[in-house]
Amino acid sequence: MLYRISVKQSKNCNGVRLEKGMSVDVVTNSMSNPVTTNGGQCVVDAFMRIYGIDVKKAGALSTVYLDVQRIG
Repeated sequence: MLYRISVKQSKNCNGVRLEKGMSVDVVTNSMSNPVTTNGGQCVVDAFMRIYGIDVKKAGALSTVYLDVQRIG
């Protein structure tokens, strides 16, 4: 399954700046939300790989801050 994870609102926390509209694509074997599956590790890894930021450290690893869309 392919999911697009997008930042819903800008946030600046613990020295990490998230901007509204930042997005990453993650591929998972699971049918469930990648933000809540396995502690969101695939989402954390994707943001680190693409933007060099840690969404977990920013306290934004939640559907409050992240929009999840299933693409495929």
